Amino acid sequence: MLTCPICQAPLQTLDNGVTCPANHRFDRARQGYLNLLPVQHKNSRDPGDNAAMVEARRRFLDGGHYAPLAQRLAKLAAGYKPERWLDIGCGEGYYTTQIADALPQADGYALDISREAVKRACKRSPQLTWLVASMARVPLADASCQLLASVFSPLDWQEAKRLLAPGGGLLRMGPTREHLMELRQKLYDEVRDYDDQKHLELIPDGMRLAHSETLTFNLHLNSSEARADLLAMTPHGWRASAERRAAVIAEPCDVTVAIRYDWIERL
Repeated sequence: MLTCPICQAPLQTLDNGVTCPANHRFDRARQGYLNLLPVQHKNSRDPGDNAAMVEARRRFLDGGHYAPLAQRLAKLAAGYKPERWLDIGCGEGYYTTQIADALPQADGYALDISREAVKRACKRSPQLTWLVASMARVPLADASCQLLASVFSPLDWQEAKRLLAPGGGLLRMGPTREHLMELRQKLYDEVRDYDDQKHLELIPDGMRLAHSETLTFNLHLNSSEARADLLAMTPHGWRASAERRAAVIAEPCDVTVAIRYDWIERL
């Protein structure tokens, strides 16, 4: 189902990589992923999250702090019974692996624009097809997926619509306005409010919201490393002042975790 990111022709396996009829060739890295991000599609030398951000997220998530979020995501994904699925913006693969475990018979793909993230992600579930690729130019065929997962990730809605087979859907997971409110109140004099339903206005014709729910729980962060990692894996790690970040890291705190799940169907 892979397509060439340069000419969109089908890709076929050749030696330790893939190639298209126009002889555009892409090698498989020793870690197991395919790099389908041509240099002309990059906005920088190493786009996406850097190694420090990826490691912070890996430590925090592997610490189990967001385990209820991943478990609910996996249960929802399993209920839709896709034959083929794609995690768009997979990061270091924590949520991707939970979906894969819940869908052992399905054909799974995952991509991120960050090479550092995918290098680590592909060690979690070697049976998946891991890709370094652009979310705006996903190298998969039209109507090839029954489920797309988008977890704390930006999204190209037209690409999502193109990739989904009729009856399939996008499983989107993102924060509500209450998410990490206590943390944000410590970091900023004025907490920015945002509309956690704004993304619904972006749903294109031919897709519709079919299900929505919110999962909320209290998280106690008694480890300074966990607090530092949570800051480092979010925009707060560079938006807030160094003094405010240091104050948050210094003291244990309770924060509200509030996440919204949406299932948006392709008609």
